[in-house]
Amino acid sequence: MNVALLALALTIQQPQDTVVLKPIVVTATRTPVSAELVPSAVTVLRGVDLVAQGIRTVADALEMVPGAHIVETGSYGGQTSLFMRGGESDYVKLLLDGVPLNQAGGGIDLAHLTTDNIDRIEIVRGPVSVLYGSDAMTGVVQIFTRSGGGSHITAPQLGAELRAGTYDSRDGALDIVGGTRTFSYSARASQFSSDGLYPYNNHYRNRVASARLRVMPDSRTDASLTYRYGDDLYHFPTNGQGAPVDSNQRAAERGPLLSLSAGRVLGEHLEARINVALKEARQFYNDEPDSPGEDGAFWSRDYLRRSSVGAFVTWRNHDKINVISGVEYEDERQRGRSEFTTRAGPPFPDSIAVQRNNTGYFTQAVIGAGRASVTLGGRVDDNSEFGSHGTYRAGVVYRLAAGTRLRASAGTGFKEPTFFENFARGSFRGNPYLKPESSKSWEVGVEHTLKGGHARAAVTYFNQRFQHLIDFTSNPVPPDSFNYFNVGGASADGVELSVAFEFNSGGSAKLTYDYLRTRVENPGFGTGPDAAFSPGRRLLRRPTHGFVQETVVPIGNRLRATLMIRFVGDRDDLDFSQTPAGRLTLPPYSRVNVSAEYRPLNRVAGLSLSVRVENLFNNHSSEITNFRVRGRLVIIGCRTVLAL
Repeated sequence: MNVALLALALTIQQPQDTVVLKPIVVTATRTPVSAELVPSAVTVLRGVDLVAQGIRTVADALEMVPGAHIVETGSYGGQTSLFMRGGESDYVKLLLDGVPLNQAGGGIDLAHLTTDNIDRIEIVRGPVSVLYGSDAMTGVVQIFTRSGGGSHITAPQLGAELRAGTYDSRDGALDIVGGTRTFSYSARASQFSSDGLYPYNNHYRNRVASARLRVMPDSRTDASLTYRYGDDLYHFPTNGQGAPVDSNQRAAERGPLLSLSAGRVLGEHLEARINVALKEARQFYNDEPDSPGEDGAFWSRDYLRRSSVGAFVTWRNHDKINVISGVEYEDERQRGRSEFTTRAGPPFPDSIAVQRNNTGYFTQAVIGAGRASVTLGGRVDDNSEFGSHGTYRAGVVYRLAAGTRLRASAGTGFKEPTFFENFARGSFRGNPYLKPESSKSWEVGVEHTLKGGHARAAVTYFNQRFQHLIDFTSNPVPPDSFNYFNVGGASADGVELSVAFEFNSGGSAKLTYDYLRTRVENPGFGTGPDAAFSPGRRLLRRPTHGFVQETVVPIGNRLRATLMIRFVGDRDDLDFSQTPAGRLTLPPYSRVNVSAEYRPLNRVAGLSLSVRVENLFNNHSSEITNFRVRGRLVIIGCRTVLAL
């Protein structure tokens, strides 16, 4: 911590009395409004800052967000999950330019989601199902792709970068951005590869192509198109207990994402918009026998698709009244085949071909009156599997003198079952009568900003109740013999504290602290002390304490250095290397990352050199029981930008 305090002291100066524009956010209300009117806790990460720090994945970026906890299985490409405010890892909805990235039922692996071509990331904590439907139980993370042009003309700029480092990691990219007031564009192609942590079968490759076009033929009309394609290949030697035992196990995923949004201002206060979204993924898994004595092989092929179309109408009167109403139709599908073979008998084939749809109707109003603003919203979803489900959201903001803002909100969220929980017909049997998992939440907070916006502090208390949690039993009861039931219930409450400073020198300092308390209220089928939903115990892999400190220090006009310290407190986990799995408490750990960006020649503004060191002190404390973590990682690179 002494290093952080020294860096902070070097940059402290008296703030200037300057005019700061009010920040605008979109995700919290689904239409652009001033952040001052939003009753929820919101964090915005700028893409330029992530690039300057050498942050390659969205998971690494989210580690700096209050209330968010990232858990990964160590090596590049390994399963990477996001827990927010004590919820499950499938309780946060992730969007890219409005396209849901979650699979049906909320599951998502952040290992392959990169920061390529990102303008900003908006994170809203708390339930937002009123606006986004299923999966948005404890928060929404939306990624916005960058584009040139806008209110000014941007000459075409071609960029290229190369980076390399520990674990034979290599990263390269080409990008272009530019535009005018009526037409803007951006595109980027990148490839990352690494040999991983283990001495064999741990190669990882990630390829991304991303592009965005935006057209504004006049001041009343706009349209944008986003396309992104990912191609990922991951070799991993570990089994479910984290032991490296397999020399040819591998998985791959590839597929496109498409977003189309078009809007038209119909009058002084009225706007209409249509959104179309598509996300497809083809997933592959192979594991053939890799030694003469090994018996058994398994392969699977799956095709997943989420597509939706929505129509929205917004009526606004500056910052006084903002009302959005809309209807969305979503279609979810999965087709797949798998086969397990053994010398002891015939092969065991399996297949899945399922589909469900959902229609959601919602309205939300943000009403400002003097120093106060009120948010009210409601939504009804009509699902082909579980029928109708309603959610609501309400909040109030009161702005005191001298930059202080009080806010409070309450709402509900839900998450539909996964396809497997609904439709499994192989060794296990899904339950078509499952209810969606649901949450009830409320929070209160206070924020204070000094004159000029150079210092900000915020504290939030939140309280959540999770109901109808879906649990698995290996001993189903006839006559239905389903393996999945709504049985569990849990609670989570805590405090989020953040402080941020900006200094005349261009430096900044941010501190965040989280306290989280989780508790199983209604147990699942396993009621023993080692069960996943053991009564009275805390939920797995949710740390009680978390701390992040980030300091940015400019040194002269050419060098910019960043220091980040992250502390994660103790948390419960299960040890699957024993049968039955035993519960244990993992000790706290900390990670220190440093990065620097250097521009060697002022007259060559587009050239920069960078270095990033992750896990500076080579801390090997486990994040997940029995899985290795990356040690000290050093990545050195360069980037150049050429104006065409």
